[in-house]
Amino acid sequence: MSELFDAVDALVASRAPLPPPEERRRLRKAHGLTVEEVAAALKVRRATVSGWESGKTEPRPPERDAYARLLKQLAQLYPAPAGEAAPAREAVVPKTSTGTPAPAPEPRTLPASPASGAAATTASENPPPRPATTAPLAVSRPVRTPRPPSVSRHPGVKKAAPADAPVGGADPRFANGPLAVVDVEDGRVLAYCVGGLVLDVAAKSLPSLIDWTLKEAELGQSKLVGPGKDADPLLVLTEAACERYGLPVTLTEEERLAGRLPEGHKVIKQLARADWKLTKRGLGPWARIYRPAQGAERSCVQLCIPSWHALDARHWANAAQLPPAELARLLGTYAARVMTPRGSTAVTGLELMTAFHPPTRASEPDGTGKRHSEHNPGSLGKDPVDPAPCEVPDGHPLLKDLPRFHRRTPAEVLVEEAYDWARPLTDAECTKRFLVGIDVNMAFAAGANGLTVGLGAPTHVKNPVFDPKLPGSWLVDLSHVDLSHVKAGKEWAKLEAGLLPSPFTPSGERPTGPAWYATPTVAYAVELGYDVTPIEAYVRYENGRYLDAWYNRLRDAYVATMADLGVPADASPEEFLAAMDGYKSRDPHMVIVVSAIKATVKGGIGKLRERPRGEGWKPGRPWRALQRPTWRPDIRAAVISRTRINMHRKIIKHAAFTGQYPAAILSDCAVYASDGPSPLDFLPYRDGKPLPGGFRLGVSPGMVKHEGTQTVLWSEEVREKYGQELNLARYIKTGEITNKDDGE
Repeated sequence: MSELFDAVDALVASRAPLPPPEERRRLRKAHGLTVEEVAAALKVRRATVSGWESGKTEPRPPERDAYARLLKQLAQLYPAPAGEAAPAREAVVPKTSTGTPAPAPEPRTLPASPASGAAATTASENPPPRPATTAPLAVSRPVRTPRPPSVSRHPGVKKAAPADAPVGGADPRFANGPLAVVDVEDGRVLAYCVGGLVLDVAAKSLPSLIDWTLKEAELGQSKLVGPGKDADPLLVLTEAACERYGLPVTLTEEERLAGRLPEGHKVIKQLARADWKLTKRGLGPWARIYRPAQGAERSCVQLCIPSWHALDARHWANAAQLPPAELARLLGTYAARVMTPRGSTAVTGLELMTAFHPPTRASEPDGTGKRHSEHNPGSLGKDPVDPAPCEVPDGHPLLKDLPRFHRRTPAEVLVEEAYDWARPLTDAECTKRFLVGIDVNMAFAAGANGLTVGLGAPTHVKNPVFDPKLPGSWLVDLSHVDLSHVKAGKEWAKLEAGLLPSPFTPSGERPTGPAWYATPTVAYAVELGYDVTPIEAYVRYENGRYLDAWYNRLRDAYVATMADLGVPADASPEEFLAAMDGYKSRDPHMVIVVSAIKATVKGGIGKLRERPRGEGWKPGRPWRALQRPTWRPDIRAAVISRTRINMHRKIIKHAAFTGQYPAAILSDCAVYASDGPSPLDFLPYRDGKPLPGGFRLGVSPGMVKHEGTQTVLWSEEVREKYGQELNLARYIKTGEITNKDDGE
């Protein structure tokens, strides 16, 4: 009979209501328990308990029964003071992008800070007085926006953060996630956070909004590595929020060109009176507002103002027009999987590199027990280094003594760029019906994976012996490499050289003499079976795989987001092509996240050689980007070199095995003539397995997807109209030609 009673007790306990999240935290602290102690007792992770106490997740059996028992016993020992529970509050119902009401999250009220004057308000006109108690207010668990039914997860995919998961839940300092979209509705200022949480804000000025964010909002994101820094909270200001805080809804043409408000603007004066400072970029679309750090404590808030074109439509599509709750979900997903945006996708891509390899770290304690700042091994350091003269673009200070209109030859300048190559179709290819384009997923990310790059300054060497493991720039003659007779793996292969691009130039033309190349390009000449004899080189003896963690983060973000869109990583070639068909219609928000992730890759690599951006720059004078230790054109060149070589290696493997050659290549897209309209009509799959070392269909970086299909008749018509030099890979996706110089 006692066993039956125990079973009944357990059944009742499994359905018993749990106290609200704030009460759970109060009970734990009242008994002097740490989150770690509770997690160990319940045999769960620390982050799990933090999620229960923040209201972002709820316990499930069997842990729920034990957790309920713990809370019940603690409640008997430490009963809540009378009148502690917060009154019910009116829910704010955000609108979806279609104009229909979305599930209403409960506004959460935060206690006021006398310093900021930003006391949170309740929804009622006459809120009851706050009880005289030190216990925190009970907070209802926010309602989450459900995932669209067409979006699913798939087994075998390495999981990144869920699309609707709050970030920072494991860190109580950032219990409300990395960011908030600040809007004004019916006279109330509301902060829409990730996970459906909405906070009331009573800040009446921009300085007080910054105070509220740092002292009360619990926004931010934990650092990615030990020596790094936590991400500053991000506030996204809607048009209504701009008006509320005295900012213009849009910038004038002069302000847009300057990228900021004028120094005399009243809001900038307000910030100055409150001892807040702006970075050199001023109060623009991505403003940073800070006070000088006190020890390890940072006081900095990032602003994003979409109506000032902070969210570039080329990468963020229509994100700037989304309702606040939807925009918070979209940006929150990007923050969870990549990092909190620090500016454009290009800026964020560069900042992500530094986040994984901060320039300094704390030393071991000295004799007095004090730690000091020291160089962090594997980083680029905190000071910029001069590149080699051959690595810099025209106008760099290292070239100031060159004649004004001097055009540097391949023997003077390193030109490692992506492919832009095309050739006429052969007679045999003209008998086929289709041209099929295949595109390499995240090609530049794949090129960065496992790549050894220089970390320090270059060393100039005369007549060096080539070392494929030594990153640098090499002056060498590769004109003797004959593509009609190359090694494809361990075997020598005879190929139609006239149907192949040269791997050594972006144009695909065979080099005619000595030229500068990055290490991966020269190493590929050796791989093809040819000797190389460099004339001189700039090599970097201090080196490492600086981009590996950066690649891993972006790869996981891309694969997980594609899985959200119904494209699994473990699909067969047929399943993959079917999943990719129409994937953009399944969740438009996640499609934007995918676009932003891809732009973060390309933009981050591009930022390594950022060019002058106005500001009165003149050739031969330094520009602002040169002051960054991350201004490293040699690293950019190495990544692009390896990306182009990766493409050429697959082309050689494919040609040696099938006798098929590409008709056009544009960066990471290759076009082949085919009897059928699908990549499976010409890619050599055997029993579901791809050609080793060749093209492979799939979602992971380095694998390929179907870019588009057009007819051979279409190709002949457009080339007759626009010229035989037209690169068909540029237009294979849609077949529409608006300007033959437009890129993808």
